[in-house]
Amino acid sequence: MKKLNVKKVAVPQNLKAEQVIEILDSNNIPFEVVDNVNWSEYPYKPSMKFRIAHTGDKILVNYEVEEASVRAVAPHDNGSVWEDACCEFFLQPDEASGKYYNFECNCAGTLLNGYGVPGDREHACDEIMKSIDRWASLGREPFEERMGDCKWSLTLVIPTTALFRDEIHSLDGRDMRANFYKCGDKLTTPHFLSWNKIDLPSPCFHCPPFFGQIHFEA
Repeated sequence: MKKLNVKKVAVPQNLKAEQVIEILDSNNIPFEVVDNVNWSEYPYKPSMKFRIAHTGDKILVNYEVEEASVRAVAPHDNGSVWEDACCEFFLQPDEASGKYYNFECNCAGTLLNGYGVPGDREHACDEIMKSIDRWASLGREPFEERMGDCKWSLTLVIPTTALFRDEIHSLDGRDMRANFYKCGDKLTTPHFLSWNKIDLPSPCFHCPPFFGQIHFEA
């Protein structure tokens, strides 16, 4: 099982997603690679890495991707973003509950935020979705698949209020379970990569027993 220490960083009062890369750079936050293929029938492995930090009441995430095509068709939040070029962050604050959050974001910054157990999920309301700031190097407008090598960046600022079924006012010192994924179900070359390895017969990301461990520094 992989383990990740999430550093606490200082940020401007009105932090915006477009500032995240500079903040993570200045704090020397290292990248983690998402490179477990898991299922031999989907061998394509694009380059995907992420880094993560926190402020106490916000989680900062930066994804960097290089792949053979990109797609951002989902027209609105809480839609089918996993069919597009998509990066995902699943977070389980309380392992005993069996419930977890899934933050799935396509390359245009269109986002899904769900909560529950596998097969029984609820989406965050519009107000919460608007509170999650995003920046995408490819812009924020939907587009059909574009073929050819593409390199893209994505950043998220996720407030603790986006963990909408938990009352988490501070991340300081907390231990949680998590996994990070790269997928693109309807890309010309579909793929299903994970940070922590998954041992299941067919592609499935909703599998908390295969989450890694993350610790938020105080």
